[in-house]
Amino acid sequence: MASVYFETYGCALNRADTALMKSLVAERGYRVVERLEEADVVVVNTCTVRLDTEQRVLKRLSEVRRTLGGSKRVVVAGCMAAAQPYTVKRLLPEAALVSPQNITRLVEAIESGRDLLLGERDTSYLKPCVEGAVAAIPIAEGCAGDCSFCITKLARRRLRSYSPRAVVGAVEEAVKRGAVEIELTAQDSCSYGLDLGSVRLPDLVREVLDRVPGDYMVRIGMTNPDTLAGVLDGLVDVLRDPRVYKYLHVPLQSADDGVLKVMKRRYTYDEYRGLVRELRRKVAGISIATDVIVGHPGEDEEAFRRTVEAVVELQFDKVHVAQYTVRPRTESAGMPQVPEGVKKLRSTHLSRVVEEVGASVNREYLGSLAQVVVTQRSFRGSVVGRTANYKPVVLLGEDSGGLLGTRQTVLVTAATFYDLRGRIFYPRS
Repeated sequence: MASVYFETYGCALNRADTALMKSLVAERGYRVVERLEEADVVVVNTCTVRLDTEQRVLKRLSEVRRTLGGSKRVVVAGCMAAAQPYTVKRLLPEAALVSPQNITRLVEAIESGRDLLLGERDTSYLKPCVEGAVAAIPIAEGCAGDCSFCITKLARRRLRSYSPRAVVGAVEEAVKRGAVEIELTAQDSCSYGLDLGSVRLPDLVREVLDRVPGDYMVRIGMTNPDTLAGVLDGLVDVLRDPRVYKYLHVPLQSADDGVLKVMKRRYTYDEYRGLVRELRRKVAGISIATDVIVGHPGEDEEAFRRTVEAVVELQFDKVHVAQYTVRPRTESAGMPQVPEGVKKLRSTHLSRVVEEVGASVNREYLGSLAQVVVTQRSFRGSVVGRTANYKPVVLLGEDSGGLLGTRQTVLVTAATFYDLRGRIFYPRS
């Protein structure tokens, strides 16, 4: 029986795609292995959203080639295979390339060695990716946006939503396999259903909750502000359900309207701020995470100042700060660039502000009791639970034995800008 080894880079959608591919090769009779050296076939599911990610993936592909010496079949899947096939082929000419649209044809690529880069996603096949107590389930590929900096849109060109029936089936399977956290993932979750015509994200979440029994929590994946605005009322209703994390990841990218226009983001800062305020007014305790790009073309000192002020004003629970990096074949790549030194200084300054804001927000939880779902192990060996609004709580002094997938009451004893720390609370009898 031939064996297949998988490596995955990038977002939750990529991890979910890998789960689909693992299911396909297992159904074909292949054995999935955990070590490169044990494999007859190596599949690398790639990401190329940023330059540093691209460089890390290319370095790994070089290592794979040196390790294997051309003796085993290599399949390169994911966004880099679709958006930068020449770059991959120059490094690994013997590899078979599989675009995100063709992952359900992985077995064909393995057995024929041919590139599979054209076509559309087959949304009739859906399997959950269950890691520990967490399941990532793709609900759509592609998005409705056209951001000038984004290379991912070259790899995942067209919005293709999975049917509610397929998603519900995948959630049912994940819960049966022990998942207590269901992550409904997409490039833009609130784009879900725009291509279907009769269903949108709130309808999908409600159908999952109504049709899948069990003790689990739903996490809604990243959503763009413009598509969020179109389903806000319905989304507020499902966010109020006790089985849905009171949490949204809504990228701001910049608080300057001029930069947002250059980025081709379809909202103003005032509109974004209005969404955040409405969510906080209607969903008690909601956590808002965001992304900010520093040094995008068009960002001057005044534009950067507005973004810093926005982070302080909106008191985000979590902010991912990324220096802009040029991505090939994107509009932003051809614009006048902000000097690297300036980007680095701005990024350092904003990161300090983000840490101050995050620490201040999290200190408000000190001394409180929180109900958490234990969802994962940390890299240091402890376990991590999630509060109802998705705050990570590291359980101090606890090993993972028997806790994963359980609900616990925790006393919060420490807070950083990134997470909370606490101990399981055992009330005196």
